[in-house]
Amino acid sequence: PVIPLTGTIDRIEIDKSERTMTVFREGQPLRSYDIALGFAPEGDKTRQGDGRTPEGIFRIDRRNPQSAFHLSLGIDYPRPEDIARANAVGVSPGGDIFIHGQPNLLPFDIIRKGDWTHGCIAVSNLEMEELWRVTPIGTEVVIRP
Repeated sequence: PVIPLTGTIDRIEIDKSERTMTVFREGQPLRSYDIALGFAPEGDKTRQGDGRTPEGIFRIDRRNPQSAFHLSLGIDYPRPEDIARANAVGVSPGGDIFIHGQPNLLPFDIIRKGDWTHGCIAVSNLEMEELWRVTPIGTEVVIRP
């Protein structure tokens, strides 16, 4: 059996091409999770509705226990530079990027296959419960291509 994480983490690293998310405390990797991404995962998010997961360095800025998905941790996208880039071409940068569990409409232990979010990062519900316990507001989130 996997020993549950305790305490808090201070960094989350997401590798989009590998479909993995690793959590760290003081530079030490603690656990990795398999993830699902946006339905069009290649490349950085540039506009609302593009189905991409943003790339860069972010922070966890909100927690939503009432999410349409099993719990969610909000990422501070769009940053000022994301807004400026979208404004320059006359589009909305999008927003509401979260790390979350599975859709609440599914049975608790069912995991959707493939990349199915609108740009979020999804894990299993049990994994999301663990992340929810150990991830404080302000945690750094690094999302790599």
